[in-house]
Amino acid sequence: MQTVNYQYAELLREILNNGTERDDRTGVGTISLFSPQRLEFNLQNGFPLLSLKKVSIKNIATELLWFLRGDTNTAYLHKHGCKIWDEWADRNGDLGKIYGYQWRRLAGNDQIKSLIAGIKNDPLSRRLIVSAWNAEQLKDMNLTPCHCFFQCYVDSGKLDLKLTIRSWDVFLGAPYNIASYAILLHILARETGLFVGRLIIEAGDAHIYKNHVSQVRELLERCNSHTKFRHDPTLDIQTENTAFDGYAPKDFKLIGYNPLPPISAPVAV
Repeated sequence: MQTVNYQYAELLREILNNGTERDDRTGVGTISLFSPQRLEFNLQNGFPLLSLKKVSIKNIATELLWFLRGDTNTAYLHKHGCKIWDEWADRNGDLGKIYGYQWRRLAGNDQIKSLIAGIKNDPLSRRLIVSAWNAEQLKDMNLTPCHCFFQCYVDSGKLDLKLTIRSWDVFLGAPYNIASYAILLHILARETGLFVGRLIIEAGDAHIYKNHVSQVRELLERCNSHTKFRHDPTLDIQTENTAFDGYAPKDFKLIGYNPLPPISAPVAV
């Protein structure tokens, strides 16, 4: 399997070359491609964090742990210096019944605890699923779930995870989503006594916002001119804890992560 830098650059090229211009909810407009080639990463070979531009592992870990807490207020994020949800929060920092609520309290069911119990007690089950897409409560969410569904699969002592994304902001969102679910896979594997396996991502509407095109071309130029990004970094989890709700953002460190400078782009709200 190719590194995250290679697969990510190929996805951007695929959208630019084969996508179509579309209007969208934000009014910005996109270049969109429906159901592009899936991404697949073997986490035994490294941690898939993009290094063609710097991405904050602290923000990614903080957001994921916030989801796992079942939290939907930005106070926890702000405590750890993370402001990536501020654009959608109300003046009290509330976001409605978004990811964390659905993961931990969907129709009274704690999906994360149920998933872990299922992996441990019925590893051959085809129902090892967590869904953030709750049609009855979409109206109660400040932002409708984009990464809306994931499924786990146990095989030969390894844990695989497949993520389905309905709407994917590929320049800003994809590097976060890839790394976030890679961390989640590590957390689930540690809690269930398994080795990490593959992270697989399939998207519906994968798009580049029109006001991100110049940034995308800058990143692709970096990919063309730099040959050192042949290996993904390694994730070092610096705690003996294995309970999914017992981690802190500082527990996740990267070895061998030497990224190029960040490339800023506006968020489409």
